[in-house]
Amino acid sequence: MSPVRARASTALALLTASAPAMAETAATAIPVWFWPLALFVACFVMGLIAVPAGIGGGTLFVPLVGSFFPFHLDFVRGIGLMVALASALAAGPTLLRSGLASLRLALPLAALASASSIVGALIGLALPADVVQVALGVVVLAIVGVMLAARQSEIPQVAAPDALSRALSLHGVFTDRASGRSISWQSHRTLPGLVAFSGIGVLAGVFGIGAGWANVPALNLLMGACR
Repeated sequence: MSPVRARASTALALLTASAPAMAETAATAIPVWFWPLALFVACFVMGLIAVPAGIGGGTLFVPLVGSFFPFHLDFVRGIGLMVALASALAAGPTLLRSGLASLRLALPLAALASASSIVGALIGLALPADVVQVALGVVVLAIVGVMLAARQSEIPQVAAPDALSRALSLHGVFTDRASGRSISWQSHRTLPGLVAFSGIGVLAGVFGIGAGWANVPALNLLMGACR
């Protein structure tokens, strides 16, 4: 028997031997329709958790979907930013009407974070997916610590606003529905806050997780705005 014919016979034998196993695997494989349905349910639950917490949907979407769903991480990161944007746009009007959000405070910070997130997205796409995935795990652990720290200062005490805060009119009053009292807020350390939001935007672009996970502690702990 020639070498070519021998190799062909060996390959045929291997295929024949593995045919039952392949058939069994195909029979027990997860159907295609399962993943869209599971993704819909997961996103619904994430929306219920993320928006009240003020952390954006992408913070939960990217780690969970990237870990448990069969999608490439680059695709998940891109969709994560769209999820964060959609959740913010959905919750924004209600928060503005109820006085729980301030455009004067949000606009300068959001402008910096949005511009720097473009740089972050370019960096993230240039890095290998496995490197980004490991770094994302580190960031998720850091998010836990940051959110725990933010719980320690529900109503910060700001003795006096700085000059930049006064120039931008970063102050206001909102009604705490839980207690029914009106709370005046003002901010300080505005320049460090702007620098922090630039860095937050880069991280948001790299990992596609939005910026709510860091916005809340930065506003609360650094700038002294109420959560």
